[in-house]
Amino acid sequence: MQSGVKEIARRANVSTGTVDRVINNRTGVSKTTKNKILAIMKDLDYQPNILARRLASKKVLRFASLIPAVSTETEYWAAPIKGIEMAEAEIKQFGIVIDKYFYDQNDKQSFVKQTKSILKTAVDGILVAPIFIEESLAFSKLCNLKKIPQVFINSDIPNESRLSYIGPDLFQSGHLSAHMVNYLVRKGDKILIVNISKEIDSYHHLMRKEEGFRAYFKDHKKKVRIIKTDITPDTDYASVSKKLTEVLSDHNDVKAIFVTNSRVFSVAQFLEKTNQEDIFLVGYDFLPQSIEFLKKEVIDFLICQKPQEQAYKGIMALYQNVVLNADIEATQYMPIDIITKENYKSYRN
Repeated sequence: MQSGVKEIARRANVSTGTVDRVINNRTGVSKTTKNKILAIMKDLDYQPNILARRLASKKVLRFASLIPAVSTETEYWAAPIKGIEMAEAEIKQFGIVIDKYFYDQNDKQSFVKQTKSILKTAVDGILVAPIFIEESLAFSKLCNLKKIPQVFINSDIPNESRLSYIGPDLFQSGHLSAHMVNYLVRKGDKILIVNISKEIDSYHHLMRKEEGFRAYFKDHKKKVRIIKTDITPDTDYASVSKKLTEVLSDHNDVKAIFVTNSRVFSVAQFLEKTNQEDIFLVGYDFLPQSIEFLKKEVIDFLICQKPQEQAYKGIMALYQNVVLNADIEATQYMPIDIITKENYKSYRN
């Protein structure tokens, strides 16, 4: 390893200490010199012995993950937890510890409380699922001041710097949902968009999906009638049932329903109990409850975007940036998968 460093230093006409600073991503090297050294390393196909170097340093690196807790309303966040644990198992040999923080996705203050706890510790990188826009922006700005790299999953924060976003293109996700619904409805048919969330305005990802959905029909000039209902602030089944009863009584000719998040199984439960399974239903995420309704054809399509893989890639992006000093792609969109009764058995989150 040392002879490699010496050769790089010789070619760059700098000291071995300067090369070491670049390899370890430390300050004190001009951008021009750093780029020159990185180019030489690439030319030589130089691969530093990361494990030996990390063990020798004896410094523990700490990453933090901040995602919603699994709740009785949805098991969606169990998949990202698995992804974090998979990545942790791979990188713990390099002296990296992941501190896991969870917040209530229905409570902004629980998110704020956890962000304060994280910032009280020495953190080298953070994985965040930024559901609440304003609170996430405020946290991100504080992280930027402390020069803590952040990777976002599941939904992005608009107009804010971060190391990377790994997740769905929310607008295109809604657009695709409308594309599928388009095959199920005719001109003049009525489509119901259902948002189920404690605070609709704070949930950027729901709004972007709805925007994409509406844009599809506008772009294709297909004249359907789109109505919307927001089920908030209570999101339990009783509240969903009450609201849908009211809406579908006023609009008894709805042909299709688009649910913008994983709570589509609550809508499916309502349709089954009220014998309205003939209404086409499209929603999100590969959850056990939803799969049961997919098998019974109460749900027609599920849109899935690999939440487990999102979290795994997010932690690995932090590792590659912080430990390997690698450049990370700023936006990494996940594939938009369409799950049906016919293919669900072979799908993995």
